[in-house]
Amino acid sequence: QVQLVESGGGLVQPGGSLRLSCAASGFTFSNFHMSWYRQAPEKERELVAEVFSSGSTNYADSVKGRFTISRDNAKNTVYLQMNSLKPEDTAVYYCKVATPFMDYWGKGTLVTVSS
Repeated sequence: QVQLVESGGGLVQPGGSLRLSCAASGFTFSNFHMSWYRQAPEKERELVAEVFSSGSTNYADSVKGRFTISRDNAKNTVYLQMNSLKPEDTAVYYCKVATPFMDYWGKGTLVTVSS
C-alpha cells in the first residue's frame, strides 16, 4: 500500500534552515507528481511546493527564493530544503502524492520557527 513518511521537522530560530524528507513506498515513485503542503494552526492547508515527474517545480509565492523542492528517484524520497525561515512558516508540513485514483498524504512533521 502507499506510504509516505515525513521527517526532519523541529524547532529552529528565525533565519535558520531545515531539510524535510518524505520517504515513499508502495508505488512507482518516479512516475508521480509529489507535493509538500503545510497547515498552520487555525488555517487551511496550503500548497508549498511541488515537483513533477519531469523534474519541473512550482512554489507558493510566500516561499519562492527560500525553499527548494527536489526528488531522488533512486531513494524514493522527496525533499524540501527550507532556508531563511520565518515565524510564519510555522506549521505541520505534509507530503502528498496524487495518483489517478486518489491522493495519499503522510502524517506530517511539525516545523516551529521561534526565538
